[in-house]
Parts: sequence; C-alpha cells; structure tokens
Amino acid sequence: MKILVCISHVPDTTSKINFTDGDTKFDTNGVQFVINPNDEFGLTRAMWFKEKQGATVTVVSVGEAETEPTLRKALAIGADEAIRINAKPTDGFFVAKQLAEIAKDYDLVIAGRESIDYNGGMVPGMLATLTNANYVNNCIGLEVEGENATAIREIDGGKETLKTTLPLVIGGQKGLVEESDLKIPNMRGIMMARKKTLNVVEPTDSANTTQAVKFEKPAPKGEVKLVSPDNLDELVNLLHNEAKVI
Repeated sequence: MKILVCISHVPDTTSKINFTDGDTKFDTNGVQFVINPNDEFGLTRAMWFKEKQGATVTVVSVGEAETEPTLRKALAIGADEAIRINAKPTDGFFVAKQLAEIAKDYDLVIAGRESIDYNGGMVPGMLATLTNANYVNNCIGLEVEGENATAIREIDGGKETLKTTLPLVIGGQKGLVEESDLKIPNMRGIMMARKKTLNVVEPTDSANTTQAVKFEKPAPKGEVKLVSPDNLDELVNLLHNEAKVI
C-alpha cells in the first residue's frame, strides 16, 4: 500500500502572532514552525501501517524552501521520502490542485482535517474530488485490509463507522492516534533523514482565486472583576446587568 501524508507547515501555537504591510501579511519573524498537529496524527497512523503492513509512506507539502525543516522532521519520524511542491500556499483550492497531481498515484492519502493557522478545512474534500477518491472527514479511526477500509468519524453526538474502498482520502484528527502515540525523532532517525530523498517539484498552472485583504487579531479581553464570595447580590447584579447571562 502506498500512503501519501499531506503536511502543513504551521506556526507553533505558543508563538506571538503579528502582521505587517498594513495587516495584509503574516509576520514570520521569530515564529517557530511545526508540523500541523492534525497532520502529525495522520503521519503517526501512517507509520503504524508501515510497521504492521509494510506500507510505503511519502510526505508532501506545498511550500517554499523554509518548509523543508518540517519535511525533514517527518522523514526523521520515519517517512520514506518527501516531496515539496515549490509554491506559496495561498488558498485551499490552490493547495488541493497541487496535491492532486501527486496524490493520484497513491492508494491512501492522509490529510489533517484542517490546519491550525487558517482552519479552512477545505483541502481534504477538494483533494478527494479532484482525484476521484472516496473521502472520510473528521476521521478518528482507520483500518485497511487489502482494498477495503473501515473508518470511524466523529459526528455530532457520537461516532459513525463507515466501510469503503481504496483509493481513499481522509481528513484526520486527534483520535486517529492519541497524543501519547506521537513519535519524537531520535538521533538515529535524524541522521537517516539526511540521506532520504526530498524531491522538489514545480507547481502546476492554477490561478490563485483568493487574496488576503486584511488580518485582524481578536479583541483583548476586558479586565476581570473580583467579587467577594460574601457579596452575592453584587455578583447577581453584574451577571444580570453587565454580562447579561442571567
């Protein structure tokens, strides 16, 4: 089984976020980038298929040269090879269009449900459509036997178990594996990653259909008002007249 894992190069959630050029561009200065968490769950599941079923695992990312350390980390975790599509990921359709050119040669494509920077959640579904593959989103469980797959996805109020066939695209999330299952690259993996193939391919013709007009940070939270536990009347008054929650 040939598995392709889609990797997004995203800011660490602990990074301080700023914008430049009149709030039209994201300021990357001083920002630490990591593998998108939803993608890392998918990569870990792919490594399970590699270890248990002898699958081959390729990671792919749409991005410029600064994304290569993230791909190298994926190789250090255990992926067999990496592909970098040499383009700036400007919108979901553009990314899906680029990935589709690579994904059509794979049996199983594992993508994260969404990336934690833009939270668009569009790419896996569009990728499945472009490659004419079956699709399961919000995937929290996956087993594959031959050409048949059993997937569990999260739905409102519960879980749903689906049976489908390859080729298959999933949008994975926590639950596909648990955080305790995530693999940390060891020294041997890091050294081996330096020798593994990282192919750089040029993007296909696909016009960018969206443009960022402006970024805006959430409004700062207001000051906290402390109320004495002995003054319940004041607490009720604040909840009723200011917070308007009762």
